[in-house]
Amino acid sequence: MTTISSEDVKKLRAETGVGMMDCKKALQDAGGDFARARQILREQGLELMGQQGREASEGRIECYAHHNGKLGVMVEVVSNTDFAAKSADFVQFTKDLAMHIAASSPRYIAQEDVPAADLEQEREVYRKQLEKEGKPAHIIEKAVEGRLNRFYEENCLLKQAFAKDPTVRIEGLLADLRTKTGENVQIKRFARYEVGAGKA
Repeated sequence: MTTISSEDVKKLRAETGVGMMDCKKALQDAGGDFARARQILREQGLELMGQQGREASEGRIECYAHHNGKLGVMVEVVSNTDFAAKSADFVQFTKDLAMHIAASSPRYIAQEDVPAADLEQEREVYRKQLEKEGKPAHIIEKAVEGRLNRFYEENCLLKQAFAKDPTVRIEGLLADLRTKTGENVQIKRFARYEVGAGKA
């Protein structure tokens, strides 16, 4: 298998706006060929055709309140044009996203946003759990990575199963919206507040 550097993955992500893991897989499948990797992403409906290099500086901030005002969410989703940001598909996506964040409590947007210290802390917890379970040393690291994948699915917004339809992930909804608008739509940031819960 072709070795893909993190710099190559970041470069493809910057060109396409597609998530790091999708970019890495496309580069691996393409044997490191950037043109072929972009074609693979396009075939998957992920590449933002014609949007390379265009800044996503328009967008929408959606707010959601629940439980008689005791739970609130603000999320910012950006696009290349105001036209796309005002489209029905874009507006519905932001509404669904805010509701999902309220229901699912993500901690990060994408798995590459998880701080290295947090990841190492999780790895150490999983290692100790597996040691207590009596797992052989030679399979512990592999099992740790498997548990980390579950950690991403539980805590990273893009990897979470959509609250209204668990058969779909948020990253899939985002890819669909990018295809519909033909724009570099990105989830920029979010905040979730719950009365009595401290910092969420």
